[in-house]
Amino acid sequence: MKNLFFFFLMCIALPGFADDVAAGRLKAEVACSLCHGPNGVASLPNAPHLAGQQAIYVSEQLRNYRSGKRQNEVMNMIAKPLTDSEITQLAAWFSAIKVTVESP
Repeated sequence: MKNLFFFFLMCIALPGFADDVAAGRLKAEVACSLCHGPNGVASLPNAPHLAGQQAIYVSEQLRNYRSGKRQNEVMNMIAKPLTDSEITQLAAWFSAIKVTVESP
């Protein structure tokens, strides 16, 4: 019964998640790609990679930049106008990007 309930929740949540990913990708192309790259792999040495980050982490950091709790001159300006929905969408996009790791 527990597995059936989980399956039901996933069926409801996945269409919304897919919408968030698509919307997040569009938003990221405008607001994030210059520093963090079009696929979340940073193009600047002082910008972190966002590809594959957990959605909860990205959301929390964007909310912290928006509120001023976390300070960065550029990120505070970028995050300030973001709505909760846009933050959720951006977090969904970056967390949906698959990252592979190779040992040296």
